[in-house]
Amino acid sequence: MKTSWRTASLVATAASVLALTTACGQDNSTTPASAAQNVGATAPAGSPTTGAGVGTGNGYGADGNQSSSSPSPAASAGKLTVAANPDLGNVLTDGSGLTLYRFDKDTANPPKSNCAGDCATTWPPVPASDATAGAGVDKALLGEVTRADGTKQLTIGGWPAYRYAKDVNGGDVNGQGVGGKWFALAPDGKKASLASLPGLSVRKDPKLGNIIVNKNGMTVYRFLKDKAWPKVISNCTGACLVKWPAVGIVKPDDTQGVKKKGLMGFTRPDGVQQMTVNCWPIYTFSGDKAPGDTNGQGVGGTWYAVSPDGKPVGAPGK
Repeated sequence: MKTSWRTASLVATAASVLALTTACGQDNSTTPASAAQNVGATAPAGSPTTGAGVGTGNGYGADGNQSSSSPSPAASAGKLTVAANPDLGNVLTDGSGLTLYRFDKDTANPPKSNCAGDCATTWPPVPASDATAGAGVDKALLGEVTRADGTKQLTIGGWPAYRYAKDVNGGDVNGQGVGGKWFALAPDGKKASLASLPGLSVRKDPKLGNIIVNKNGMTVYRFLKDKAWPKVISNCTGACLVKWPAVGIVKPDDTQGVKKKGLMGFTRPDGVQQMTVNCWPIYTFSGDKAPGDTNGQGVGGTWYAVSPDGKPVGAPGK
């Protein structure tokens, strides 16, 4: 992996909402004018609870003080992915689904790890050698730092990345808040929190694979009776729109892992501004009560979760 500790800056752009009087499926997309809140989102849930206050002790979650002993070699990082947590929003995980953490005593600019000895036994540093960016992870934010023992540790947005010895299963976040210094990593290197979720991002569902979720982690859907070309048309109106609320407009630079082509908003005949992915209108489902729910999948043979490229996941013939 190419060594890099400087975080990539996002270039913010703004333009007017597309009138969509021409074909939507062009290579150059138009930036919506406003980033309205997603409509119909509910509060989070569905994954393991956070482990704040677990094993505080010396602040490392271990018994005893740091020592000069070297920890055992850590397992490889593999393909980094994003998991939705009910309390923390999008959380960065390794190739095995284990949560990655950051340490408040470290620094990101320049990157430096201050966890060694017993600390590094309880919080194994993540090796940088084979780490790759999966869906929802910006590879430009991946870097490495050389530790005192000469090994290369993965950094995310400059922050050294660790696992927690007491996390056994994928989705565990037992290290969250330990000693008031350890926190799960968001995909951009910040501390994971619901506030860190972008307007639209990608979550890996155990049954459906990579699907798009809104800023509250709720599954996003497509309606097969809608149209995208030559003009965007939503055929969900009235009572349908109550059951399947339209997702409000989201700026393209407030998305993560979602294909940019056809990522734009339009104004419905009822005056509601709605977001599209690959020019297809998107919705949430009133029957989903928590992040991770996919109760709208396949309803009526016309409603399906949306893949990062805008396709309906699992729809027959699609």
